[in-house]
Amino acid sequence: MGNFDFLRAEWPGIHADAARAESYLTTDPRSACFYSRRAIELLVAHLYDVLELPLPYANDLSARINDAAFKRVTGLGITTKLNLIRKVGNTAVHQPNAIPPQAAADTLRELFHVMVWAAFRYSTSPQAVPTGAQFDPALAAKAAPLSRTEVAKLAQKFKQQDEQHAKELAEKDDLLAARDAELAQLRAQIAAAQASSIATDDHDYSEAETRDLFIDVLLNEAGWPLTDARDREYRVTGMPNAEGIGFVDYVLWGAEGRPLAVVEAKRTAKSASVGQQQAKLYADCLEAEFGRRPVIFYTNGYEHWLWDDAAGYPPRQVQGFYTRDELELMVQRRSARKQLAAQPVDSEIAGRAYQVRAIKAIGDAFDRKQREALLVMATGAGKTRTVIALIEQLMKAGWVKRALFLADRTALVNQAVGAFKAHLPQASPVNLITERNADGRVYVSTYQTMLRLIDEVDDTTQRRFGPGYFDLIVIDEAHRSVYARYGAIFEYFDSLLVGLTATPKDEVDHNTYRLFHLEDGVPTDAYTLEQAVADGYLVPPRAVSVGTEFLLRGIRYADLSDEEKDEWDMLEWGEDGRPDEVGAEELNRFLFNEDTVDKVLGTLMSEGYKVAGGDRIGKTIIFAKNQAHAVFIEQRFNEQWPELAGGFARVITHASGPYAQSLIDDFSTPEKVPHIAISVDMLDTGIDVPEVVNLVFFKLVRSKSKFWQMIGRGTRLRPDLFAPGQDKTDFFVFDFCGNLEFFSQNLPGSEGSLQKSLGQRLFEGGLGLVTALDRSPDAARDARALRDSTAAWLCGVVAGMSLDNVLVRPHRRAVERLAVADPWMALSSDDADAALSLAGLPSSVRDTDEQAKRFDLLLLRRQLAQLEGDSAAAERVRQVVQEIAGALLAKTAIPAVAEQQVLLEAVAGDEWWVDVTLPMLELARIRLRGLVRFVERTSRNPVYTDFEDTLSEATAVDLPGVTPGTNLERFRQKASVYLKAHDDNVSLQRLRRNRQLTAQDLDELERMLQDAGAAVPEIEWASQQPGGIGTFIRSLVGLDRSAIEDAFGRLLAERTFIVDQVRFVDLIIDELTTNGVMEPSRLFESPYTDKAPTGPDMLFDDSDVGTIVAILHDVNSHAVPA
Repeated sequence: MGNFDFLRAEWPGIHADAARAESYLTTDPRSACFYSRRAIELLVAHLYDVLELPLPYANDLSARINDAAFKRVTGLGITTKLNLIRKVGNTAVHQPNAIPPQAAADTLRELFHVMVWAAFRYSTSPQAVPTGAQFDPALAAKAAPLSRTEVAKLAQKFKQQDEQHAKELAEKDDLLAARDAELAQLRAQIAAAQASSIATDDHDYSEAETRDLFIDVLLNEAGWPLTDARDREYRVTGMPNAEGIGFVDYVLWGAEGRPLAVVEAKRTAKSASVGQQQAKLYADCLEAEFGRRPVIFYTNGYEHWLWDDAAGYPPRQVQGFYTRDELELMVQRRSARKQLAAQPVDSEIAGRAYQVRAIKAIGDAFDRKQREALLVMATGAGKTRTVIALIEQLMKAGWVKRALFLADRTALVNQAVGAFKAHLPQASPVNLITERNADGRVYVSTYQTMLRLIDEVDDTTQRRFGPGYFDLIVIDEAHRSVYARYGAIFEYFDSLLVGLTATPKDEVDHNTYRLFHLEDGVPTDAYTLEQAVADGYLVPPRAVSVGTEFLLRGIRYADLSDEEKDEWDMLEWGEDGRPDEVGAEELNRFLFNEDTVDKVLGTLMSEGYKVAGGDRIGKTIIFAKNQAHAVFIEQRFNEQWPELAGGFARVITHASGPYAQSLIDDFSTPEKVPHIAISVDMLDTGIDVPEVVNLVFFKLVRSKSKFWQMIGRGTRLRPDLFAPGQDKTDFFVFDFCGNLEFFSQNLPGSEGSLQKSLGQRLFEGGLGLVTALDRSPDAARDARALRDSTAAWLCGVVAGMSLDNVLVRPHRRAVERLAVADPWMALSSDDADAALSLAGLPSSVRDTDEQAKRFDLLLLRRQLAQLEGDSAAAERVRQVVQEIAGALLAKTAIPAVAEQQVLLEAVAGDEWWVDVTLPMLELARIRLRGLVRFVERTSRNPVYTDFEDTLSEATAVDLPGVTPGTNLERFRQKASVYLKAHDDNVSLQRLRRNRQLTAQDLDELERMLQDAGAAVPEIEWASQQPGGIGTFIRSLVGLDRSAIEDAFGRLLAERTFIVDQVRFVDLIIDELTTNGVMEPSRLFESPYTDKAPTGPDMLFDDSDVGTIVAILHDVNSHAVPA
């Protein structure tokens, strides 16, 4: 007698495999697990036939088990058991490691639960099912073991048999007809037997034990087979209890036989933190026994925590377990990795001072056990090379084995891969978009691709990218929206994290700083555009606000000329008819005015920087509003400048298809066309073309991060751009949409709304309806069926969430609780909050009819508005629904629409809406949702006009943090060379000899700056520096040494000084000779503190210090006219 004998009569095939499975329980755990999987495969196929369920997208066991329709039948508990058996069975077939006996026992216990559940509900003899029994290992027969090769061959054999049987059925109509008849008869017998049965299912399905087994599954995913007896319940001594012993739930062993980690597992009913101290004590015992401290994991099956206390880190939450290699490396790093503060930076990769400083700052943060760092660096200053040098340093110092670089677009991934190959080829960079199976040490990917890859499991059931796979993740352009969309990646991987952004540090939002655990406005390091310009590494923007009447205020019919009004009246405005005005926000969205575009292009072509001896407009990017706008701009350019042969200005957008990259490559080549790139989003970020000297903002921008990225397209240096010796010193920004005024006033920007999916909005709306009805007992009485059906739908969506998905797995506790009906019967506030956290997670419950879902959301909003007394919102929905009903009444030739004509006429009228109830709205939703797709989606026809527009006066705008048109370092160099060549000038001699300047001297010095080639903004900048132009020029030419010695001669002559005092004064004379000016505060800095660490009063008495300070003030004052 066996445990599965109750299956023999009705399901002999399933019984045969289940019986074989238990016969191998003690002799061959691998075969036991394999046949258990085979048994559920046959059972699931049978249930699909009996229940007439449609086959899922993929006809394999995983897809069948996790299909929404099937999960509605099984519920989460049985689905979890089926998935567990499936996974263990896959491991048995594909992994070479031995399968532990306990795994076989657990699998057979779960198999017994599944078979009892299925036979009680879907057999013709439910009364014969032993619902009161549990799996008894003593009843299992014993069979001779099979080798792993034999098991693999059996798996292949069964697969071929199943495929052949399906093929024969499909090819032979008579066999298929006979099978259908047999199934129909069986369904009738099952229905009759179930109807007449008085038995109740009192079986204990042990779902808590099933959940606990998922700890084993996670360990298996990380490559831990748990086949040795010492892997579980390992006995340790030295515990602080009466017996002095303990039993470690799991020990993860290293290759040499010493423990790498302990895992303390608490039941799911308890908090994971309950096991923290117990796990620590186990680690203490193992350290005493083996001489090495293991890493500590503690978990309750829902939450998993890692604690590497030996490395000095506090506990942190993780999404799974490390592999053996990853743990070996973690343990080795405790002693092997080097302090980053002492590690050199490869100057061949990133040798600029600010790059080295940034790398040092990140290293300092990591040395202090911080795991996140945020680097703010102006676009064009070399963020990618800085990160490459950082990774090179971290690899050499033993901190990083594998790194992941994430960007949001394929073009940026390709660019980053190229940079890594050029500067760090030994890391074997891998482009995960094109080389998904390649191995290396640096991986580069888009966020979307990585999100898909972390869900993949290989043939051995082990995840390729486990939580510990990467030691460092770099986020290109880190800001709130990236975390909102792709935060699951950073939560899944347990790695160091470095964020990069070009957004100025004072404009990075609070949420971004919080995500990196940093104080607002204080990134790990920052290198601003202003500083980069001053240092001569970037060029500044010369920002000009222009605008046109139409772009700023729109087009009003009343303001047009009579001729233009006639043209307006003749336009094809579409179903909405002729408007009285078109707002500025609608311009270039559906209305395109030729004269507006012509004036924008005319401004660019006449005022923009030109190259090739002034014969050709320099490389230019025009930021357009949308694809239609971009195409219209190109058409107008070709119309206005036909002599440029149509290739001079080109649209480069995502709609350019596979040839977009070739267009970008051509635009990046100085002498190739196109010279004007018209872009929608594609060239906003990441494209490095140093020749760009004109940017045209032809669209509204309100995202600070995006605005500064767009500005960054023009900041790169370009020597000899205009002619030999005539370098690029700035670039034009022509703004026609008020962006410069907005950002120059430091107004609060917006990163844009993070658009929720339609499914997420429906889930949140349904949840809101349920909770609103629960708060309103009177309404709930009248709409109980609506409340219960909505709750059932929400429950079904949750039940369709697969715990295998890494997005869902962190929410396992909430999913398991809310995937069953009980909590939804009376939803508590805690359960409602938990349900809200699940909105938007992937579910197998999917509706592909987008129009129907939009109609659902519309009616849902009306129901909520009605419950909450929001009459304005309710009225808006009524108008839209009436329009839809009216449109459908014109489609009654369609039979499905004709069937609902009476309802449609009522809904289209006004009387139906008087005192409409929630159930009436729900009935209308159910009956009409499938018809909405017949309503033609209307969009406004594009309208093309040629009304005369008016350019506003061009105005220079100063952007915060950037001095327009001034490359300070180059200005200083240019002025210094000129002044030293004219050292005999009388006013310059007075300045250098420490004589008091006059107003006439100042005028002469300003003239010398003009002769040196300084522009007006540069002279204005110099005059605004402390001390004005005189002090600025003296800082370039220095002071005559004899004049300074004279100034200090009186002090030195009045008394005898010791040698250290004389050397201290010599340092002052040296600095003034070189720099021309010196503030007294410098006396408390190096090199002066090298001789007097606490200040000059360490060498001089107070009166002497006062004399030195007075001399410095006197010398400085002589550079300012009296």
